[in-house]
Amino acid sequence: KLCGYLQKLSGKGPLRGFRTRWFVFDPRRCFLYYFKGPQEALPLGHLDIASACFSYHQPEAGAAAAAGDEAAFEVHSPGGAVAVLKAATRQDMTYWLQELQQKRWEYCNNLDAAKRDSRTSPTPSDFSKGLVAKDNPGSILSQNASAERARNILAVETSPTDLVGEQAASQPAPVQPSAINFSLKQWSTEIKNSVSSLRKGNNENRKSVFYTTEDWELLDPTPKDLEDSMALEEKRKHLAEGSKGSRLTSSAFPFEFGRIPHKTRRPLKDMIGSTKNRNSSDSSPTEWCSGNGNKLVSELQLKYQSQQEELEKLKKDLLSQKELVRLLQQTVRSSQYDKYFASRLCEGVPKDKLELLHQKDDQILGLNNQLEKLNLEKDSLQQEVKNLKCKVGELNEQLGMLMETIQAKDEVIMKLSRQLSECEDNASSQSGAVNSSVATCANKELQELDRLKDNLQGYKTQNKFLNKEILELSALRRNAEAREREWQAKYTSLEAKLCQIESKYLILLQEMKTPVCSEEQSPAREVITQLLEDALKAETNEQPEQAFFKPHLVSEYDIYGFQTVPEDDNEEKLVAKSRALDLRSLSLSENREISTGVKWENYLASTMNREMMRCTELKNLIRSGIPHEHRSKMWKWCVNLHVKKFKDSTVPGYFQTLLQNALEKQNPASTQIELDLLRTLPNNKHYSSPTSEGIQKLQNVLLAFSWRNPDIGYCQGLNRLVAIALLYLEEEDAFWCLVAIVEVFMPRDYYTKTLLGSQVDQRVFKDLMSEKLPRLHAHFEQYKVDYTLITFNWFLVVFVDSVVSDILFKIWDSFLYEGAKVIFRFALALFKYKEEEILKLQDSMSIFKYLRYFTRSILDARKLTGIAFGDLNPFPLRQIRNRRTYHLEKVRLELTELEAMREDYLRERDTCVEKRDLISDDEEDS
Repeated sequence: KLCGYLQKLSGKGPLRGFRTRWFVFDPRRCFLYYFKGPQEALPLGHLDIASACFSYHQPEAGAAAAAGDEAAFEVHSPGGAVAVLKAATRQDMTYWLQELQQKRWEYCNNLDAAKRDSRTSPTPSDFSKGLVAKDNPGSILSQNASAERARNILAVETSPTDLVGEQAASQPAPVQPSAINFSLKQWSTEIKNSVSSLRKGNNENRKSVFYTTEDWELLDPTPKDLEDSMALEEKRKHLAEGSKGSRLTSSAFPFEFGRIPHKTRRPLKDMIGSTKNRNSSDSSPTEWCSGNGNKLVSELQLKYQSQQEELEKLKKDLLSQKELVRLLQQTVRSSQYDKYFASRLCEGVPKDKLELLHQKDDQILGLNNQLEKLNLEKDSLQQEVKNLKCKVGELNEQLGMLMETIQAKDEVIMKLSRQLSECEDNASSQSGAVNSSVATCANKELQELDRLKDNLQGYKTQNKFLNKEILELSALRRNAEAREREWQAKYTSLEAKLCQIESKYLILLQEMKTPVCSEEQSPAREVITQLLEDALKAETNEQPEQAFFKPHLVSEYDIYGFQTVPEDDNEEKLVAKSRALDLRSLSLSENREISTGVKWENYLASTMNREMMRCTELKNLIRSGIPHEHRSKMWKWCVNLHVKKFKDSTVPGYFQTLLQNALEKQNPASTQIELDLLRTLPNNKHYSSPTSEGIQKLQNVLLAFSWRNPDIGYCQGLNRLVAIALLYLEEEDAFWCLVAIVEVFMPRDYYTKTLLGSQVDQRVFKDLMSEKLPRLHAHFEQYKVDYTLITFNWFLVVFVDSVVSDILFKIWDSFLYEGAKVIFRFALALFKYKEEEILKLQDSMSIFKYLRYFTRSILDARKLTGIAFGDLNPFPLRQIRNRRTYHLEKVRLELTELEAMREDYLRERDTCVEKRDLISDDEEDS
């Protein structure tokens, strides 16, 4: 596919400049669409390549480098408009020009192909799956052999870069520096970003604070000390509970060690600020304004040093006080122990227990002394660590000074070396002045020669391209003139035929004004007979010279393989041919608008670097219809989306294993499957005869499914579902498509022997008819028309053989993506499409007869889709589920009652002698 990034010259006045756009070539109309980006669905515009010519200029090397237009080319349209496009490199420009020339040549030669029909011969593309893929014949080009040889000789071989092709959608758009990119808005944005970053940096600087690395609160406990104190409290509580009659209530030992609440570290900046505030409270603000800043700074430094000395003295006093408190604590505790032991002796406590307790207390005192010694050692070690850190800092400072000294010496050495080299150059320059001038002239001449060679090569390439362009345009002009002459002859032939038909119709109308009531054959009957014969006459080769001028409007089969005109009934053949002509007219009118294929190709190109996912854009594209060339890929993706949980739980080769089991072992459903094969789609060439390719594939898929789901096995209707799936999918994918329909989309018991789910859906559909189309529902009720006899088959086989093939496959597109709710939407839309015509019918027989064939007369798929997804909204799935649950219970009760009535009848028949003879043929056989 030809697509990629190009820059297009657009705008007016000072805003005129190149803007990067995503270009996609549409081979159906030979248009080059350009979008804002690969993810966009609607194009900004298009260039008509079929009627355009191309050119580019060969600028000078210096001018091209300065202007940046060395890869720019022009597309000239017939109206005089010129589109200037620019590629990223000259290589890309050459590739684009070659490809656009080739696409124009192929498209214009396709116009000359005899009996060209876009519906029976779609644009060639990469079909990969399904039976339809085998029928893509490709276009037949009527090319001039000499012109083709000349084109090949003049062609320039080149290859694209990463900015051309579908892979370019995953690449960032190239940005070329130009004046249009530096607008005032972008300048203002840059300034705002710079200011915001500066503000952010200032805020961070304001918040930054330097903290001291040592604990200046000497009484702050560590977390380990807090845990030890908590453990001692718990131990004292247990001892207090165990001592009975003791005068000590709160603890076993009356003295409680003092604990200081934990405080956070204060920042050094706050300490200095508070010191300055306390010491300089008596100074007035006018001193700062009088120019005595240095004096104040020196005073503050002196005060700060004095405060530091006082702080050191206070620390020493605090340490001495702590040591004094420790000694007092030991003294008090020993006195308390003595008092406690004396009281215990008076109370008659055994001495051995007191001695044991005294020993334990001595051990505790010893351990406490060891702990205090260890703490003192720890403090001394911390002090040593601090001193070592200070020494390391001093050494780092000395190292930095040495490095700076070495750097300065290196600079001096480099300076002296440069001076030495300059002196040597000055000495040698005098001797080599003549040689340098000669070498300079030679270099300039060589550069000029290289530049001329490059220009010559560029002009040769340009000359070959322009010669090829002139050759192609001349050949295309001759072809266009010949085509114009042929069209003129065709127009004359068709005009003559139209005159003949109008003459016959005028005679017919004249005769119809005066009815002839006689048994003799009137001239009107002869005219009608002649017109019918002309309409149904098969195309023959009796007049080969006029074969080209006869329009080939209706082919025997459509692109899906369905027969367009039946072979037997002349009346049905006439209606079918009329319907095929109407479809042809609709397709021709739709081709005039922007093709949805371009939107699809643009969307698929945007998914090159990511997996396809469910989204609103994709749903809208699928509802508008999947293009013929992308349907195989999208159907497979939709099926895998719904059966992923089933496929993940199976082993590789699951389908082949099921098929092998079904072929080797006895399968009760195989007989019925074989009987229904040729009755599946007899009007489709892929299933019309036993030797058709689709018959064997259809049998394989149905046998494999009957082995996977023995509860259902096979039900009439499954064969049609598989036949439609096989048109675009391979066998295994069609098998999983059937699994998705039966086991995911449809409720349980939808395809069982009782068809319970199908009956429930018909009742749900009746409720929706009364809600969405009340007039039509009341009309059916008035004449007692049970329209579910018609709609039952719609739901069972998803409209197969009920609507024309174009509409059928658009319904299946949405059905495989959204599920069974689509069937309700389109069933209601079909009735709404023909609501007024049905309301005009005033008897039940005519209504029922009309309902049997009216869906085949609906041809406008776009209008039907608009009704289904627009006029019928809102359409919540929860409402359908609730009504299914409600009607399911009612149908089950009715089936239970019918089964009970059947059993009563059988019991009564067995007991009654007269009714024993009234048995059915099936019962008699059994």
